[in-house]
Amino acid sequence: MPHIQEPADSAMVNCTLCAHYYITFDPARPYGCRAFGFKSARRPSLDVLRASGEPCQAFTLKDRLLHGKSG
Repeated sequence: MPHIQEPADSAMVNCTLCAHYYITFDPARPYGCRAFGFKSARRPSLDVLRASGEPCQAFTLKDRLLHGKSG
């Protein structure tokens, strides 16, 4: 399935493209955000939006995507 990146001004942040995003070993909360220091059952950006009413302000594009490196 092709990946479609959402517009930058969208309230939805794609955590999988963020340098702070990681996969945890916790089956109940498999997605984590190092910037805010929490794990979640859903994309962390959804929790940030729900809690603050604003899109995630900590999003940082992964270095490998920023510099065009693969892998």
